[in-house]
Amino acid sequence: MIKIAMADDHIMVRNGIRAVLESKDKDIQVVAEVSNGKELLEFAKNNDADIYLMDISMPILNGIEATQKLIRMKPESKVIMLSMHDDRVSVEKAIKAGAKGFVVKVSDVDTIIKAIEEVISDRFFLCSKVSRYLVEGFLNKTSTKRPKGVLTPKEREVLQLIAEGYSSKKIAEEFGLSLNTVHVHRNNIMRKLKIHKQAELIRYAIKEGIAHI
Repeated sequence: MIKIAMADDHIMVRNGIRAVLESKDKDIQVVAEVSNGKELLEFAKNNDADIYLMDISMPILNGIEATQKLIRMKPESKVIMLSMHDDRVSVEKAIKAGAKGFVVKVSDVDTIIKAIEEVISDRFFLCSKVSRYLVEGFLNKTSTKRPKGVLTPKEREVLQLIAEGYSSKKIAEEFGLSLNTVHVHRNNIMRKLKIHKQAELIRYAIKEGIAHI
């Protein structure tokens, strides 16, 4: 039995995918459905899944950041991105984050099942709409040194919540941080990006795929 954990903020999407997967293949079982990356990580702390189906655009913690954290926490985890986005940037970020597959949501159920079968066998899978994006090229060029001005993972998480309209107090509550620490993160983000207005931060977050408003 292949155990699937699914993260998507649209309950109808989750229900639909679960229904077609479990009816099409009796060897597939959806063991968890959550609405954002933070909830998926909480599930993964005490539970295992063979495949994690992850949307990119989710509130609180998006699929890219969640995948990075999941792989750090459980390096053996196998992630398939299931997204509305089919652009090169989204695909590259997903694979660099550690995802083994990328399937757009308009794909048929057979494509999703094929992705599950390939990834469970330790192979990469890109659906036909994004298969023209070569994986090897950008993976080999990934630098282990953090470029100057690039945000840390925690700063990217804080930026997502800023872009989603969370106050500093609410961000502190979400991450269990002090209000002062959140202010430090916010100041560091603005300093690194050389951005000093909220509206510009939001535009940057959307442009970089950190948040989808």
